[in-house]
Amino acid sequence: MDALRRNNVTVLGTGSQAMVLVHGFGCDQRMWRLITPAFEACHRIVLLDLVGAGNSALGVYDPVRYSSLQAHAEDVLDVLRALNLHQVVLVGHSVSAIIGMLAAIREPERFACLVLVAPSPSFINDGDYIGGFEREDIDELLEAMDNNYLGWSGSITPVIMGNPERPELAEELNTSFCQTDPTIARHFARATFLADHRPDLPRLHTPALILQCAQDTLAPRQVGEYMHEHLPDSELIVLDTSGHCPHLSAPQATVAAIRQYLVPTPTLKL
Repeated sequence: MDALRRNNVTVLGTGSQAMVLVHGFGCDQRMWRLITPAFEACHRIVLLDLVGAGNSALGVYDPVRYSSLQAHAEDVLDVLRALNLHQVVLVGHSVSAIIGMLAAIREPERFACLVLVAPSPSFINDGDYIGGFEREDIDELLEAMDNNYLGWSGSITPVIMGNPERPELAEELNTSFCQTDPTIARHFARATFLADHRPDLPRLHTPALILQCAQDTLAPRQVGEYMHEHLPDSELIVLDTSGHCPHLSAPQATVAAIRQYLVPTPTLKL
């Protein structure tokens, strides 16, 4: 199937450089709607749905192929090839930050830089590494998904979103989760939460901005610091916000941080 149809690709904007935005677990391209208007004048915006999410071609979801994040990285590259894109800015949220990283490792010439929003190379604590969860926690999470996906969604989305004073944010995320095919969601959750891509970090030589939230249950601050330490050409910005989805809860701060990274303030010459 054509990659643009498979991933439900949408192209907006009038700029010469492409900005490709890839959503996180349980979401789709609509989650970027508060971010894209700020960049449409200076970038060609490319939105897509990961296979299994949104309006992607659900029928091509192969559990064997998509048992690892590498298959989604290859899908992203297929989209870039179909649009003949090079030197793109890829903005990836959560698991798609890692998917974007894997794509850039495979074909670095297609990427100018990466913006990694609330990324985590591994969610599981391991020795001195603080991923946020013990393996038993992840096993319980996956079991809860298997037993009652809708109930699990309703309980986990407020934790993911944070910002309890704004319940409408968690409600939107829960709606998105509930619109995802439960079988695909459970399978993708295993590929997401059981993966360990820490060994891949030194292999990335594309410049990267790590956008970390000050308080994030899924990706604690130590995760952003770990990635910054192990990515050869990275910058870390900690946003003064809570939750795992700053593009929804703090879009202005997210836009400002991306702009600061893409167009740094010139240094004054004394």
